[in-house]
Amino acid sequence: MTTHAKSIATHLTQVRQQIAEAAARTNRTPESIALLAVSKTKPVSDIRAAYEYGQRLFGENYVQEGVEKIQQCQDLPDIQWHFIGPIQSNKTKDIAAHFAWVHSIDREKIARRLNDQRPSHMDPLQILIQVNIDDEASKAGVSLQDVPQLAEFIADCPNLRLRGLMAIPQANSSEEEQIKSFSALEAAFLELQQGDPNVDTLSLGMSNDLSLAIRFGSTMVRVGTAIFGTRER
Repeated sequence: MTTHAKSIATHLTQVRQQIAEAAARTNRTPESIALLAVSKTKPVSDIRAAYEYGQRLFGENYVQEGVEKIQQCQDLPDIQWHFIGPIQSNKTKDIAAHFAWVHSIDREKIARRLNDQRPSHMDPLQILIQVNIDDEASKAGVSLQDVPQLAEFIADCPNLRLRGLMAIPQANSSEEEQIKSFSALEAAFLELQQGDPNVDTLSLGMSNDLSLAIRFGSTMVRVGTAIFGTRER
């Protein structure tokens, strides 16, 4: 194992410990919180190093880069690929054909295209609705008020399966502001869950706020820098 691979293994151990400690504070088990390793801009060698240390869920933001990595990692059994970036209409076919999960659905047009372009031999695409919880003009996502309508549309798509909600909180906000946003998102998630037995995933929390996210019901944290180091872009 190279020095860099050892550092990835060490970082994974540290992140898993952080998740376990945050889970314990809320009387939850570490197993109830999935760790998504955000591997965008990182080489396949980093993904393989994390895989060797037990990591199975990987998140990519850029379609072409993600597809290339998926093709290069076809020899790795039970690896699961999540698309977590903004989606352009001309990229939906590649996403539908290669990824297992999509976290960033924020409009019916994209959901419809993914449904129509999902290959018939593949399982339904697992879908999270992206919520703009802080109403940032520069950020994608639907408002909390628009979640039910989009959820209803997705539920009618046979090749999609709604699993929950995702959000990217406002950067550099105070803990008080984060608590307000996280609490509102958790409430929306629990309400959505009541109407759909498939809804079980709240994708919230990254390297710098995962403990607070777990406190407010996150079932999946997205961690890149704390595992792989600073990104190149």
